[in-house]
Amino acid sequence: MVKGANVGLAALSEDVGSVMVSLGWSSATGEGDADVSVLLLDGAGKVRSDVDFCFYNNPVAGNGSVQLLGKTPTADGSEDRISFDLDAVPEEIDKVVVAASRYGGSRFGELDDLRLTLADSAGDGLVRFAVEEADEVSAVIFGELYRRSGQWKFRAVGQGYASGLAGLATDYGVDIDDDAAEEDAREQGEQEQEPERDQGQGYAEEAPLPEPAGQPTAPARVPAQATGARADDASAAPAQDGPAAAPKPARRPRTAKKKVTLPRTTRKSLADNESWRSARLFPVSALKSDRERETRATSVVLSVMAQVPEFGRRLTAGFGAPAGRMETFTEVTLPHGESPRRPDGVVRVERAGKLWTALVETKTNGNALKPDQVQAYMDIAARRGYEAVITLSNDVALDGSPLVDVRIDGRRKHKVALWHLSWAEVVHQAQMLIRHEGVGNAAHAWLLQELLHYLQHENSGCHGFQNMGAAWVPVRRGIDDETLCQGDARALEVIENWERLVRQVCLRLGGELGQKVLPVQRARRGSDPGVRRAELADHLCEQGRLNAEIRIEGTPGVLAITADLRTGKLRTSIEVPSAEPGYPLSRVKRLIRRLAEAPADLHIETLVDGPGAGPRGTLERLRPEPADIVPKDGAQITGFRLSLFKGMGSGRGSAETGFIRSVDEAVDRFHAQVVAQVEAPAPRRSRSEEPTG
Repeated sequence: MVKGANVGLAALSEDVGSVMVSLGWSSATGEGDADVSVLLLDGAGKVRSDVDFCFYNNPVAGNGSVQLLGKTPTADGSEDRISFDLDAVPEEIDKVVVAASRYGGSRFGELDDLRLTLADSAGDGLVRFAVEEADEVSAVIFGELYRRSGQWKFRAVGQGYASGLAGLATDYGVDIDDDAAEEDAREQGEQEQEPERDQGQGYAEEAPLPEPAGQPTAPARVPAQATGARADDASAAPAQDGPAAAPKPARRPRTAKKKVTLPRTTRKSLADNESWRSARLFPVSALKSDRERETRATSVVLSVMAQVPEFGRRLTAGFGAPAGRMETFTEVTLPHGESPRRPDGVVRVERAGKLWTALVETKTNGNALKPDQVQAYMDIAARRGYEAVITLSNDVALDGSPLVDVRIDGRRKHKVALWHLSWAEVVHQAQMLIRHEGVGNAAHAWLLQELLHYLQHENSGCHGFQNMGAAWVPVRRGIDDETLCQGDARALEVIENWERLVRQVCLRLGGELGQKVLPVQRARRGSDPGVRRAELADHLCEQGRLNAEIRIEGTPGVLAITADLRTGKLRTSIEVPSAEPGYPLSRVKRLIRRLAEAPADLHIETLVDGPGAGPRGTLERLRPEPADIVPKDGAQITGFRLSLFKGMGSGRGSAETGFIRSVDEAVDRFHAQVVAQVEAPAPRRSRSEEPTG
């Protein structure tokens, strides 16, 4: 679409009761990012209240009809996705505006390939709009969904705001916190002194909820969000005594619900000795066969999805499911010719009298999905009018490389979407909820904790991607004896499995840290993933190395991973910029002090402006002599590269000597002992100081 054009969604697809909107962009460094927001407007073009402003502190709006799903890895990096249940949007809402904003003085001109895509509930792309001429703005309206004669239409807008998120939100009636507005002005140079912060800003400590039996809880931290109306009742703070005391302004009422998270450490056990085992809701000791593991894992996950709304919604929203009452079933028998079929599970969501149904096929313990089974379930779903088939296994799906090939009958009027979940992603979402984001009550937190304990147990069979494939050993041998040639299909298989492993590393580390951890793809955006992987396979044949980069939110640079199959070494590294003032030796000494707890074998290389490499050395040698990595020719220091080396596992699996385990251990060690100690760049403005609608 071009700027200003509009189109009716019903003319593009029959499955537009719920749609998925994705916003994407790229940058030359892979570091550019923006925050997505959605505004629900009435007939007057204004929000009814600030709860109609959907952003990072308020990710669900419109009675659950709009939900920000966050970043999702794609073949070219990542994109932000928003789920719209158009059938459930309140009748008072005439228009829904989709926008994004940058922070800390950044502008959209620093990003490339600004784009919006819209897909129907079956996952078929309907609309693509490229935003241009957004050089000097810090907020952009990408597009809007609006009603006309009872039907939903989409308009490509592409309008920019130099005043940022605050200016955009104010235009549509969002009541901006005075302090946030002053902070925006200060960043633009309009003020020199930092304004005094409101008591309602930031995070408020809440009293912990009652504990479930045997499980401690932690005080929940929730954003102190604000609504459009000012509170002037008992929520206002009392005035201080004395003639000079002025009454404090009334606090705005919170819109965020109290959330419960579980601590990482539990209280001391009352058991007589350590051999006693705590009673578990989902035991795993009796599992003896793959069939038992599949049946138990399916029942455990589906039951928790139905009982914990946040968890069920998190796993199904990306598949087009509405936000509604969820019921789950196992071992359902469905007719299919002469032999009935029994999918492992069924998920049904009811919203406004309508049902969304998905069949579930589960595999555990590294077992592969069977194409004939999945094809049969796709056919059954199409005949019965179901919306989706969801496969769940230890494998990780890649764009452009389907796990199973299914035949789609083009003559069928009803479309069925095929989606895949990895067990690693299920674990990731459970970790994010119970350790970082919180759930509605303590019982739900305990259920998720029991689920997590089950999935991570060695006997569950739900351990994520654990095998580099049959081509791993032949490729390594071919690299050793220099017989591996470009174009070898086995090298392409290794590249695909390496990409799966890196994505799983991101999920695992992100769940542990509670931060965004995403793979970085420096290939040109929009390029075919098959072509990109073929180029990487040729690079592997030529140089014998696997390379990957991951970005961890809040860290000063990109974490690079290199597996050199010729030398059997794993290298993890990060480039830390050096923009502090001072003499070169002073900057080096500051870096050495920050790395006081880092391993002695850490390699430090000075990065200099211009051609050539700077001096380098190990931390053990540089601690007494930091001047050794100061350039002797007076070259300007631009940063430092920190690297650790580790032996690489030889096996293709995740056993003690396996390659997958060695990668996990190398990334964990480097992050804990190096990255976590390096001082991050000056933090951007706190999100609680931006418009809090």
